[in-house]
Amino acid sequence: MQSQTAPTTITPEPAMSFVQMLEQVRYHGAYPTRERAEEVVAAVLAALGRRVTGEERVDLAARLPREAARIFAAQIPETGPMTGWAFVRDLAARTGGTLATTRWDVGSVLGVVARLAGPDLLDRVLAQLPPGYAILFGRAELTQAA
Repeated sequence: MQSQTAPTTITPEPAMSFVQMLEQVRYHGAYPTRERAEEVVAAVLAALGRRVTGEERVDLAARLPREAARIFAAQIPETGPMTGWAFVRDLAARTGGTLATTRWDVGSVLGVVARLAGPDLLDRVLAQLPPGYAILFGRAELTQAA
């Protein structure tokens, strides 16, 4: 008699480790220490975790290093739209940073997240977010005039 076992789902390894992610953020953000880069990554990923929902949330978490995915996925998504600029303002208020520094931090982290996500998933994530997020991920945001 042949034994039937349930198929196992193999989750692919993220494209980089958490340490590699921190080093990329540290380099792109010109942070003096890995610890500072880790603080910024945690704050920005938590904020993003409050915004992204659905399949895109699951798919993005799967592409992040495990430690980053835990930070991102631990957040409960908030209802109600928040523009990209409001996202930066909200994060600045939560962290006590200036708007300019917070905008820099967001771009430093989300640029790395964009590379990990890849263009197709990033398109899907941006499609569910209100205007103003593309630039935070390092993309131009084209809008049609009314």
